[in-house]
Amino acid sequence: MNVSHLIFIYVGLMLGALVVLDIFSELQRRRFGPTRTDDRIFRCKNCGYVYTDDPDVDRSRCTQCGKLNEPIVF
Repeated sequence: MNVSHLIFIYVGLMLGALVVLDIFSELQRRRFGPTRTDDRIFRCKNCGYVYTDDPDVDRSRCTQCGKLNEPIVF
């Protein structure tokens, strides 16, 4: 083998190792990362406070001022 083949194999192995480490770290991030919640997001029309409540609630009372609010629709 000549030197150029050895350098090519070395660089290829290093790039392959980086790809494997990147895939492994992405799988770890997905496994231990925060999961999406089904809670609804509300914004109070009286005081502007943003809060969440259970997904089965159609109207929720603001924890700051007590006004009933509709959920935000995105």
